[in-house]
Amino acid sequence: MTSLSVEMLAADAVEPITSAGNAQLGIAVLAGIAVIVLLITKFKLHAFLALTIGSLALGAFAGAPLAKTITSFTAGLGSTVAGVGVLIALGAILGKLLADSGGADQIVDTILAKASGRAMPWAMVLIASIIGLPLFFEVGIVLLIPVVLMVAKRGNYSLMRIGIPALAGLSVMHGLIPPHPGPLVAIDAIGANLGVTLALGLVVAIPTVIIAGPVFSKYAARWVDIPAPEKMIPQRASDDLEKRPSFGATVATVLLPVVLMMAKALVDIVVDNPENGVQRITDVIGSPLIALLAAVIVGLFTLGRAAGFTKDRLSTTVEKSLAPIAGVLLIVGAGGGFKQTLIDIGVGQMILEFSENWAIPTLLLAWLIAVAIRLATGSATVATISAAGLVAPLAADMSTSHAALLVLAIGAGSLFFSHVNDAGFWLVKEYFGMSVGQTVKTWSVMETIISVVGIVFVLLLSLVL
Repeated sequence: MTSLSVEMLAADAVEPITSAGNAQLGIAVLAGIAVIVLLITKFKLHAFLALTIGSLALGAFAGAPLAKTITSFTAGLGSTVAGVGVLIALGAILGKLLADSGGADQIVDTILAKASGRAMPWAMVLIASIIGLPLFFEVGIVLLIPVVLMVAKRGNYSLMRIGIPALAGLSVMHGLIPPHPGPLVAIDAIGANLGVTLALGLVVAIPTVIIAGPVFSKYAARWVDIPAPEKMIPQRASDDLEKRPSFGATVATVLLPVVLMMAKALVDIVVDNPENGVQRITDVIGSPLIALLAAVIVGLFTLGRAAGFTKDRLSTTVEKSLAPIAGVLLIVGAGGGFKQTLIDIGVGQMILEFSENWAIPTLLLAWLIAVAIRLATGSATVATISAAGLVAPLAADMSTSHAALLVLAIGAGSLFFSHVNDAGFWLVKEYFGMSVGQTVKTWSVMETIISVVGIVFVLLLSLVL
């Protein structure tokens, strides 16, 4: 595991771009979010423009200089697109290859044949949890969404009945289970045992993902009954294809980035030596960019060439895969810009200062701090890092199991109620073709259920360990 101490994070912190007091910052946050919601819901403004205007309004309400607000927003937009945008593009290419070659048809037809009716949501949550174990949330989404949309369309299922379990599986893995970055940072900051945290994390994750996934999806499907958006559904491969890739080759191609990232995570944990040659290699091939790029390159042969595609058709397939995601990239990037503006005006520090005087049990305190920072900044990672830094001194006299539960409490809090300042909110909204209100009633509520159920099981475990 790569060491990342709280002291290192504090040393990298920058001064807020405004000298506003906590009261003004609180008002600025509420006003900035209100501007975004109003522009989108009332004036039907495109989410990219609304997020941009909302970020500028946030800075203005906080008393930050316009130039520094613009710098914060553009820096956040740029880093988000750089980190997530390329992954979305590579995922779109892989999804298009899967669709045009008939590989996605093979996966969907097999899933529909093996699991149907009531079993389908459970199959989706299982697949998502396995794939999401080593993957960043955004990577898991771009790999799973084409399959989710096609299963919903082909099997005539409610999109929420299929999509919510998949999203729940990815989100729970992201927030509670190492080797994801958030839990790893918290483990390092608190001094918890990684193996114990992983074991207890799985105990908490299993019932949490069941409740937030297949169970909640029944209600989400009633609240938001929408079909899979046609523009996002990979079209069924042409019937004039001479052949289709085999199921084995298709699954192996989709799981290639999963395997590469899992290998990196395991080597980082077992070897834990950046100078080791094996770890250096896995750090490269297991990075999300290289892993997805490798899957795309392999897919050109195992999917495209296996379906009889010529070089020209492969080129056309890649070109056509990129156009539909332009709007998604801009919206996700603007969400990252808004989040960075929140961080730079000092909202995270404001929450930490407020929490210093909260006299409540440590596990619940850690969860509440993470919840507050998550709501304010939209970043699960920022919430995890900040909360772990604050409560780390309280872990000094804790047992091994309770230190691990402290990490899980922070992870659960970091997932609470994703909304308009979270890039993931916009990613889900655009891929599923929902309105802001529909996204709140499904995705945001699902995230809240994960957070609340997660802390409940953490507290229950603390009574018996």
